[in-house]
Amino acid sequence: MTHKNTLHIDLLGTETRYYKTLNFTTRCVEIINDHPPLFLLHGGGGHAETYSRNLQSLSANSRPMAIDFIWHGLSSSPDFSEGSAGEDTHWLRQFTLQILELMDHLSMPKVALEGESLGGWIALDMAINFPERVSSIVLNTAWGISLDPNIVPEGVTDLEALKATSLSALENPTDEALRKRLEWLMPLGGVTEELVQLRKALWSREPTRSALKQYYERLFAPDIATYYFDEAAIKTIKCPTLVLWTDKNPIHGPEAAQRLHEIIQDSQLHIMEGCAHWPQWERPQEHDSVINAFISSLGNQADR
Repeated sequence: MTHKNTLHIDLLGTETRYYKTLNFTTRCVEIINDHPPLFLLHGGGGHAETYSRNLQSLSANSRPMAIDFIWHGLSSSPDFSEGSAGEDTHWLRQFTLQILELMDHLSMPKVALEGESLGGWIALDMAINFPERVSSIVLNTAWGISLDPNIVPEGVTDLEALKATSLSALENPTDEALRKRLEWLMPLGGVTEELVQLRKALWSREPTRSALKQYYERLFAPDIATYYFDEAAIKTIKCPTLVLWTDKNPIHGPEAAQRLHEIIQDSQLHIMEGCAHWPQWERPQEHDSVINAFISSLGNQADR
């Protein structure tokens, strides 16, 4: 079924708040209730509205909180850390620190996390390196993984296309360039004119535009694979995990999801058909049904 609501209608009943923590300011679109928190983490170049179609229905079992990552949307743009992958603080870890600071600010000892693409990479970092702060994770077409290449090939051509369309849209954020970038996420359809204009408004802001250029320079640097999580690290995950994937994901296909399911103890697996890299937007009803069922299956394990 085609989703016909505008962003405004989808976001009725939500609140947009700006949380100022020690090092970051985070824009958060959320529904405040008495359920356990569920942080919704968008992909690279994205923004909180990535989850605009999901907040209302997810609020049945959780307190959904869709944030803008630092350097994205309307959150702050701190200096990038120059630490290397082997150090405790590096630029990708700054995303994790943003979440941890926000959790401390809101007195949340543990949270559930759904991460799409880049967001999945950060959810992995939380589950692997800060397990005491995580109640459960959903890996939604997650990036930042290094799996057995004999089982899971990586789509190098698709990554080159992502780099080209991203930098082109940032250099000249025209409607055409931004639509092409969004169609990389959703080649099967789903890009609306409203979404193009929202992305244009955000990517035309000089602080965001400048920060995203630096983000993509680092993301496509020759050493980026040194930041990926390998199978040994992923196998250490002990929290309840849902691997939520698609049959048309442009980076890692369903074989990556199957492999993650195999190596993460007691994980659940769901493959969404006819979707690419934004399943929560492409098929919101199916996405939300699967997430709500997963959250419900955990009972009261998550700290309130």
